[in-house]
Amino acid sequence: MVGLANALVIVAVVALVLVRQFRARPIDTDRRWWLLPLILGVIALREPGVLDAHHRVGSAALLAVELLIGLAMGAGWAWTTRVWTEPDGAVWSKGTRASAAVWIAGIVLRVGVFAVGAALGLHQHSSALLLGFAASLLVRAGILTWRASTLAARTPPTTQPLGPTSRLAAAYGDGRPEGGERV
Repeated sequence: MVGLANALVIVAVVALVLVRQFRARPIDTDRRWWLLPLILGVIALREPGVLDAHHRVGSAALLAVELLIGLAMGAGWAWTTRVWTEPDGAVWSKGTRASAAVWIAGIVLRVGVFAVGAALGLHQHSSALLLGFAASLLVRAGILTWRASTLAARTPPTTQPLGPTSRLAAAYGDGRPEGGERV
């Protein structure tokens, strides 16, 4: 039953994150960006089934690979997200096509890890997937918060009502130079 609950949590959080990723949203650098990944990590680690009791070494190796994929996916996701400041000084973000490619690559790699584990006869718990997703969210949120704070520090707020003065931080795969105008 715990595996089903973890699967439902994973699906709900992934759906929420995906919907929010591809909408323009303000970044609040003062909020607790680490809280959701921490909660997901606690949920993942609360059950003893993270490692296969009969194949601890192989299971631990697959968990390590899952975590590395999660960390890489979070970093790739954060660096492919467009971040910009509006004339009022607010920092915004929005996922790009490259962000979607990072998601697809992460899913493919995770399916590959699952297939390797199944071929080796290892029991794989949904907690490992949840832990990898928590790592992705933690790295993504940390990098985006850092990018937002450095961009906000370089762009003082103005009181001008209109004008194409928005600053844009380059996102990998975006094709826009840093500091270009927002379209």
